[in-house]
Amino acid sequence: MSSDRGLHAVAGQEVSADAYDRYIGRWSRLAVPGLLAAAEIGSGDRVLDVATGTGEAAITAISLVGDAGMVVGADISAAMLGAARARLPASYRAIVTDGQALAFQDASFDAVVCQLGLMFFRDPARGLAEFRRVLRAGRRAAACVNSTPDKAPMWGPLASALGRQLPEQHNEFQLSFILGDARRLEQIFVAAGFRDVRVERETRDGIIGSIDEYWDDVEAGTGQMPLAYLTLSEVQRETVRDEVSAALLPFMSRGRLEMSVEMLIGSGRA
Repeated sequence: MSSDRGLHAVAGQEVSADAYDRYIGRWSRLAVPGLLAAAEIGSGDRVLDVATGTGEAAITAISLVGDAGMVVGADISAAMLGAARARLPASYRAIVTDGQALAFQDASFDAVVCQLGLMFFRDPARGLAEFRRVLRAGRRAAACVNSTPDKAPMWGPLASALGRQLPEQHNEFQLSFILGDARRLEQIFVAAGFRDVRVERETRDGIIGSIDEYWDDVEAGTGQMPLAYLTLSEVQRETVRDEVSAALLPFMSRGRLEMSVEMLIGSGRA
């Protein structure tokens, strides 16, 4: 990601792409086709994937741009970029850089995308202004963000429960949802100088095999909230588990968790 807030990795430690995928990637990838479509990515394009993480959006972007194009991943976390490089083809290029101060010249890319990263920027409007700066005239940037906590049951109840145990970090756990208002997202795109701004809602369904699988994914310790969960005492963890498991009961069906997640995709033309 591209801020020092909400980091999903511990500095100096490698990132488990598998653990990250099970906690975030399985949901994140559901909105990637809509994100790339909003950015109007085509064959031969130069694409910048900001807050690339383990490269979930980049994987599909590479298939769209083909051999004549290029996909560059940008992230503030070297560990995340290491995980992305390990799973993406050699054509993928990666650079450690802050999304609010991108290390690229003006008008360097045909498209800029950001999948579930913009809400962690200290100044999302500044980040979008940077997206526009490195974007060629007439081309589009797109950012996907979470909707409200109730529209993301795999993360919302956990954020609330952790906030009660670690009140000094309450606001950090709510960062995932701070851009969940479509009107606000539209306004910051406009303020960054984009035109033809659009905000679309994407709702997608997913399944987690069991409540135990859900907690296995959290306890793998990759992601902002799993990392915080692992800092708790055993008593605190049990309290969080009981609270979140109760909140997930309405989504249980045939022993599985059947949930949907709503995301917003904002886009604009330079």
